[in-house]
Amino acid sequence: MANSVYQINRGINKSIEFRGLKAQYIWYLGGGLVALVIVFAICYIIGIYPLICVAIVMGAGTLLFVKVYAMSRKYGQYGMMKAAARQQVPRFIKVRSRKVFLLNKKENGTGNR
Repeated sequence: MANSVYQINRGINKSIEFRGLKAQYIWYLGGGLVALVIVFAICYIIGIYPLICVAIVMGAGTLLFVKVYAMSRKYGQYGMMKAAARQQVPRFIKVRSRKVFLLNKKENGTGNR
């Protein structure tokens, strides 16, 4: 069996990349795989037929890989955080009173002293 060599990007000021996954998506995939192992163990302990357990975990694992790689391609290193932050910004700011724009002379510092 031939030895496989995986290239890991270790450039300065560059995000970590492993087989197409960038930055935090490596952790998401690792956490998902650990969760799938736990799900398999729980299903097996409950007494579900082992082939059904394997089928469930394989299906969920395939879905996990597809989703994580899709997010990595779509958002990149910081894109998902930017997308989440963009949802927090309101589209419009509604002001029902002009009071906000009228400054009090005392607050403005232009009043008589």
